[in-house]
Amino acid sequence: MGRAFVFGDNIDTDVLAPGYLMKLPPAELARRCLEAVDPSFAKTVNPGDFVVAGRNFGMGSSREQAAVSLRELGVKAVLAPSFARIFFRNAINLGLPALVFEGRGTVAAGDELNLDLASGRLTNQTRGETYQLKPLPPNLMAIIEAGGLMPMLKRRFAASRPPGASG
Repeated sequence: MGRAFVFGDNIDTDVLAPGYLMKLPPAELARRCLEAVDPSFAKTVNPGDFVVAGRNFGMGSSREQAAVSLRELGVKAVLAPSFARIFFRNAINLGLPALVFEGRGTVAAGDELNLDLASGRLTNQTRGETYQLKPLPPNLMAIIEAGGLMPMLKRRFAASRPPGASG
């Protein structure tokens, strides 16, 4: 269970991970995540909290640091009616669930949410409402469950090595 942080349409990657800060290590960059639209976000978000946003979340440049910043802060999932294609894929590849959610207006900032990722069932504990989201397909769920694409591939390649093989 986590709190909802609610944002509008067209949140771009430069707001998630400002370009002029790209040389910072991921943890430091994350401390500046979304500060242009909510200066308190990175200071108040806790692991397990949710970002609930409007259409076209993650538009702009293809920088994966946008998804990295949210993951570094412990965001459990990003829920939005639509995502920029590259942000969506970066999020999944980094193990950050990004789910299509049409009910942004039904969730207020601070609402307590609970997500069953496998079934796509989102419960708003504050309002006593449940929403059915389209769950991620099995191939994307496998990436999320592994913690991202690279951890999944490392496990897969390690399992396929013959006994005694190195490297």
